[in-house]
Amino acid sequence: MSENAYDDGRRETIKIIGAIGIQCAFPFAGDELYGQHQHPAPGKSADPGPPKFFNPDQFSILSKMTELIIPGATKAQVPNYIDLVVRNNEMHKKTFTDGIGWLASKNFLTLSQKEQLAILEPLCAEVDRGEVNTMEQKFFRVAKNMSADGYYTSRAGLLEDLGYLGNQVLAEFPECKLDEH
Repeated sequence: MSENAYDDGRRETIKIIGAIGIQCAFPFAGDELYGQHQHPAPGKSADPGPPKFFNPDQFSILSKMTELIIPGATKAQVPNYIDLVVRNNEMHKKTFTDGIGWLASKNFLTLSQKEQLAILEPLCAEVDRGEVNTMEQKFFRVAKNMSADGYYTSRAGLLEDLGYLGNQVLAEFPECKLDEH
């Protein structure tokens, strides 16, 4: 076995072991995490182009829903991130096709924002309480999780919204002032 082949095999093993640890810590599929590592080639635009899984009508519904979940999601290309993740996962394909179909049957895009929120807010409350029994609840839970993952791993979410500055050298670490510490 060549040195390069050995190193490549070792890297793959480390990625798999890391994914197992990540799977235990996060409530979503590992391939959702890998979706954030799609970077354009140096000097190329980050424009994702048209969706590759969703048709234009489905993508419009997805875009509106993600924007209601997290304002600024469409600017941060969250729907494109979800398209990337969904097209690489058979289970997500069915979940999103069924869920977006359900929203389409309610004429989601023709409703006012107040009416759209009247559909999504009860689902959000149910999912937050851990109720994930119906197709609609399962769809919304996955869509909400992917929206948060896509947004908060984007430049807009991570740097602009959260103010993350990257790895910084600190002269000192602030002391924890909580009673239990």
